Amino acid sequence: MMNFDEVQNIAYLGPHGSFSEMAADAFCEKYNIQAIPMALTTIRQVVEYVDNNPNTLGVLPVENSIEGTVTEALDNLMFTKNPNIYILSEYIMPIHHCLLARTTEISSIANIISHPQALAQCQNFIHNEMPYHVNIIEASSTSEAAKSLVNYNLTYAAIGSKKTADVYYLNVLRENINDDKTNRTRFVLIGDFETEPTHDDRTSLAFSTANKPGALLEVLKVFLENDINLSYIASRPSKQKFGDYIFIVNFDGHIKNPKMFKTIQQVREKTDFMRFLGSYSK
Repeated sequence: MMNFDEVQNIAYLGPHGSFSEMAADAFCEKYNIQAIPMALTTIRQVVEYVDNNPNTLGVLPVENSIEGTVTEALDNLMFTKNPNIYILSEYIMPIHHCLLARTTEISSIANIISHPQALAQCQNFIHNEMPYHVNIIEASSTSEAAKSLVNYNLTYAAIGSKKTADVYYLNVLRENINDDKTNRTRFVLIGDFETEPTHDDRTSLAFSTANKPGALLEVLKVFLENDINLSYIASRPSKQKFGDYIFIVNFDGHIKNPKMFKTIQQVREKTDFMRFLGSYSK
């Protein structure tokens, strides 16, 4: 198990009561991390805080089972100034959204505030059980939405967790309102630390290729020839030139395994850009 005795702070997407804080609590319990929690406003701030401060950790949501990749997390993690900021561990959290308000009367709700992903995950509830013309307002996080209700009248509600309701003294008007009851979010722990193989590991890479026919296929053939199964592949605009993309892949194994190390070196030779994002316990 990794030794985090020198870690001073652990940053997460706040404010207090967020799903990210719950994930941070889970990582702290798993690794016995005794660090000061830092609730920050954006995912970018979490990555930059870890990037600029030694002996710190960060918690990022990276993937939801319904809405897919949390692009802000990967976009910022790929380009840290410190190339040794890696994914160190992952935690998959069941997500149970609730409708929260200062009132107890759901019939009075005409406005709903929440993070865009939470709103998307509760579309059926909003469409079928809320007024047709309900006003939707986006917030930076579910806990920020709940926190903001103090500034609005009783026609406003937020979507968040039961913990969020407890933290901000809100009523739970409806529980488990997410469309997919198996809704889960994958969180990762990041920091400037090395991991050791556990025999049940995942490796993540980001890379870009020349914009020419067959360039991506040549990279994918490296995984085929080394008998490595890609469990995840996604693309993101490079933000440098229209039509250029960065690919993110996950596969089983640890970089300290000679076969995996060789594979990563072969990928590096066939790409214009490659960022090792980490090998970590699943």
